[in-house]
Amino acid sequence: MHARLRRARIVTLATLSTTVLSSLLLPGIGLFREPDPVRAALGGLGIALFALAQASVLYAAVTPAVSPAVHRKLTWAYGTAAAASVPLVGPLAGPGWESWAWIGAAVLATSPVLGRRPVAAAAIAATVAAAAALAWWHGDLGYLTITIAVGLCIIAMNGLHLWLWTLLVEADEGRQAQARLAAAEERLRFARDVHDLLGHDLSVIALKAELAERDPARAAAEAADLRRLAAAALTDLRRAVHGYREVDLRAQITAIEQVLRSSGIRCTATLPGTDLPQDAAAQLAPVVREAGTNVLRHSRATWCTIEVTQDGITIANDGAGQSSADPHSTGLRGLADRLAESGGTLRTRLDGGVFTLEATLR
Repeated sequence: MHARLRRARIVTLATLSTTVLSSLLLPGIGLFREPDPVRAALGGLGIALFALAQASVLYAAVTPAVSPAVHRKLTWAYGTAAAASVPLVGPLAGPGWESWAWIGAAVLATSPVLGRRPVAAAAIAATVAAAAALAWWHGDLGYLTITIAVGLCIIAMNGLHLWLWTLLVEADEGRQAQARLAAAEERLRFARDVHDLLGHDLSVIALKAELAERDPARAAAEAADLRRLAAAALTDLRRAVHGYREVDLRAQITAIEQVLRSSGIRCTATLPGTDLPQDAAAQLAPVVREAGTNVLRHSRATWCTIEVTQDGITIANDGAGQSSADPHSTGLRGLADRLAESGGTLRTRLDGGVFTLEATLR
């Protein structure tokens, strides 16, 4: 989960929790209005259990990593806590202070995120029935009115946040699926190229080996052809792999720009008028990838600049804050070692919250 999606999840969870759990304020006040200490203790227990179960269900609702099995267990625990709150909180503070009605409103508002429609419908029906029973027992219609009216208001307020959160998760899953599809298509393309390249040569080699086996008199001549064909096939394969490994530095920088911008980070890239030699591009491409990954890890980064010259690359961003580079980072250390093998250098510095990475070629 990238930084922007994490922030959206935190905001969504905070909004849902604030709206729904604020309904426990008046039941909490009811604890102080209850003259019977036993009822007050039981009411406090019911409110605490319900608050814990409520927080767990809301957390699961905005956490894609929660498995369906865990979500079902949390739903059952939530249903148990909500049912237990009726006898524990229902008598709290007596008539005139509808303590449980606000808990009922929270249950009603949370019902749509409990899972399948039958489960949500059963939760709504049970909540309304409990509110009606308490209204009849206390002789106070406010129980039913508050439960339904406040519950519907919370549903209206939280529904938009949940809908937007769902759209963000689906968009993130779509980007991940698109990346996996692109990688799969590239693997298929390379496999197809290798098959087209070697299929014919290997078929001819197999045929000539069969002829040499059948006719010993031609074995020497066929063996020479086999050696020539094998050498040619190996040369073609090396050319194909070399072409596959060729680095398009401009394309990689463009991809990094798009990823950063999609994460809300302004990115500006400056490239020379002519392409760098393939050896230089191959050395700088890992630097671009590692730096882009590091920028995404800094949730506070708002801008990033990439400047490429014939002598190297400079990448800067404002997401470092007051922290310094990790001296044990294997990524940057590995890049420095690789550049040093060809005579290059890798330097980093932190100045006024701006982290700068400079890679210089030989």
